[in-house]
Amino acid sequence: MSRYSCTSASLSRIVDSAEIIAEFIGSPDVVISGITQDSRVVQSGDLFCCVRGQFADGHAFVQQALLRGVHALLVDEVQPNVPSHVTQIVVSSVRSVLGNIASAVFGHPCRALKMTGITGTNGKTSTAYILGEILKANGASVLVVGTLTGERTTPEAIDLQHQLREFADASGTHVVMEVSSHGLVMGRVNGILFDVAIFTNLGRDHLDFHGTYENYFATKAQLFTPALAKHAIINADDKYGQLLIDVCEVGVTTFGRDGARDVRVDVGSVDFEWNSLAVHLSLGGEFSLDNALAAMTAAQVLGVPDKVIVNGCMQVAGVPGRFQSVSNDDGIGVVVDYAHTPESLEGVLRSARRLTDARIIVVFGCGGDRDAGKRSVMGEIASRLSDVVYITSDNPRSEDPTAIIEEIMKGTRGSTAVVQSCIDRAEAIHNAIAEARISDIVVIAGKGHESTQETRGVVVPFDDVEVARAALLSRKKNDK
Repeated sequence: MSRYSCTSASLSRIVDSAEIIAEFIGSPDVVISGITQDSRVVQSGDLFCCVRGQFADGHAFVQQALLRGVHALLVDEVQPNVPSHVTQIVVSSVRSVLGNIASAVFGHPCRALKMTGITGTNGKTSTAYILGEILKANGASVLVVGTLTGERTTPEAIDLQHQLREFADASGTHVVMEVSSHGLVMGRVNGILFDVAIFTNLGRDHLDFHGTYENYFATKAQLFTPALAKHAIINADDKYGQLLIDVCEVGVTTFGRDGARDVRVDVGSVDFEWNSLAVHLSLGGEFSLDNALAAMTAAQVLGVPDKVIVNGCMQVAGVPGRFQSVSNDDGIGVVVDYAHTPESLEGVLRSARRLTDARIIVVFGCGGDRDAGKRSVMGEIASRLSDVVYITSDNPRSEDPTAIIEEIMKGTRGSTAVVQSCIDRAEAIHNAIAEARISDIVVIAGKGHESTQETRGVVVPFDDVEVARAALLSRKKNDK
C-alpha cells in the first residue's frame, strides 16, 4: 500500500466520475492532490481512505492522518472531531467503492486499455503468461499482473489503478491480470470493466477464507457479471465451468480439450493441432494444454489471427515454477511446480506418471495458517499417485511444521508408496534427487517460483529450483 499524487480534482467531481452513492460531510468542492489508505505515508492535501482490513481498521487512524494534513476522508462511518475544513465522503462500504474512487482519481485508465481478467483455482499464472506472449506477437504492448509480478496476486485497488495509469501513459495497449478470489471479495478490481474474463477451473483452495465450495464459486462468479466483464471465456471441461455457463450474465465463448487434436506431452513441452495449425508450447504437463487453450480462445475473442496465436505460443519459453524442468544429464526428470492444492498436485503427478514407466518421487508440504482440511487429502493423492513421497515443510508460518506434517501423513495410511517425513525442505529435496534412478521423475511441489521460506515469522531465502540444482550437483560429485 502506497501513497500517490494525482491530478488535482474536487471531491464532487471524483464522486460523480466514480458513479457511487455518497454523502458529503463538509464541502464537496474541496480539492485533493493525492490518495492513500496508509496513514503512515499520508500527506497534506490527500484523500485518506479508511479501509477496514483483516487486522486493522483505517478509521482508527483518522486522527493520525489529520495531523499530517489530509483534506478529505473516505469513510463508512462518520468520524467525530474532524475539523470543518476537512470533508468526509460517507459511503456504505469503503472497501467496495475504493476501486471506483481510485479509478476516477487516476482518470479511468482501464478505458484506454484492453483488459483481460483471469480467475480460477489453478492455471491463472500460466494462462496469463501465454496470453501475454500471444498479444505481444500481435504487436501489442502488454502488462501482465499476477502472482509473478507483485506481493499480491491482485494488487490493492489504489496500487492497481495507479499501475494501470502509468502503463496507459506509457502507451501500453493490453493488460492481462490474475483476479484472485480474495481480490474479488475485497473489491480490488471494482472500477474495472474487463473486455474478456477467463475461468480456468475450480478446486479446493482458500476454504479457510471462503468456508464452502459454494461461497468460493459464488466469489469467482462475480467476475462474470456485467459490472466487471463484457465477455466470458469458460472451461467447458470443468464441472464448475459448466455451472458458470448456465448462470453467466454476459456473452460466453467456451474452450475444452476437444479443441485440440494429436496431443503430445513431454516433460518440457506440449504439441497439438488446433484449427488445422500445429502448435508447439515449451511448457510440460497435460494441464498446460488447458491453459494454452484458454489463452488462445481469449486471443481469438480479442481479435488476434489464428496464425499469430500459434506464433505467440511458440514464443513461450516457460513459466517460472510451473512444471519447470530442471535440466540434468543424469537421465532423471526433475520438475518444480507451484501445485499447492489437491487438484493441482493430482494434475502434476498424473502428468508426470504419463511421461515415464519408472518411479515418481514427490517432495511436498502444506502451508501453515491456511486451509488445514486439504492436508490429509493431499497426502492421500501424493501416496496414491507416487512411488516415493517426501513430506516436508512449505512455509509453515506460525504453525509447528511437525504438526502440519503429521496431518498430511494421516492421508497416506494404507498406501503402498514409500512415505518419509523430513522437516528440512532442502534435505528432503537432496534426498529425493539422490535416490532417483534413470527415468525416474522427481516432482518438487508447492512453492514453485517462490524465493523464500517463512517459519515462525522468520523469512529466509529458499528457491526450489536452486536447491534442486545444488542437489543434482551433489549427486554428480557422489557418483564420481
